[in-house]
Amino acid sequence: MAGALIVTAELAPVDFAWLDGLRRAYYPPDRNQLPAHLTMFHSLPPSAEAEARSTLSRLASRQPPRASVEGLMDLGGGVAFRVVSPDLDLIRRQLAEDFHGLLSAQDSGGWRPHVTIQNKVALKEARALIAGLSRDFRPRRLAIKGLGLHRYLGGEWETLAIFSFRGR
Repeated sequence: MAGALIVTAELAPVDFAWLDGLRRAYYPPDRNQLPAHLTMFHSLPPSAEAEARSTLSRLASRQPPRASVEGLMDLGGGVAFRVVSPDLDLIRRQLAEDFHGLLSAQDSGGWRPHVTIQNKVALKEARALIAGLSRDFRPRRLAIKGLGLHRYLGGEWETLAIFSFRGR
C-alpha cells in the first residue's frame, strides 16, 4: 500500500556494500528499485509514524544487536541470505507488541530474517545461483547499525529516519 511505513534493521556500511553488490549483480536490473535491506515490518499504517519514531528511538538506545548470516534461502524465483539474530528477534517481538492491532497479515505471521539478493527470475536461474554461492559460503557476522523507518512509494522507498544504536 503506497504510504505504508516499513521498518528495517539497518546494515553497517561494510556489510551493506557486500550485500548490495550481490543484489546489483544478481537482481534483474529492471526490477531492482531498492538497495539491499533487512525488513522487520513491511506495512505499518501511515498514521503510526509518530508512534513508530518514538518506539524506534527508544529501542535504538541499547547496544547494537548481534547478528550473523548463516546460510542461503531458496525463494523459489530468487535467493536470499538467512540472518540469525536472537537480539533482533527480541527487538521485533517488542515492536510487534507495541504495534499490536496495527500489523498487516504479513507482519503478524512469522518472521524469517533475510536479505534478498535475487528475485523474480526463472527457477533454474535461482537454483544455479544458490548452487554457486553455496560452494564458497561461510557463516559470517553481520553488523546492524540501527533501525530504519521508511515510507513505501509504490516501488521505491523514502527514508524517513535512521535510529542508530547507541549503547556499548
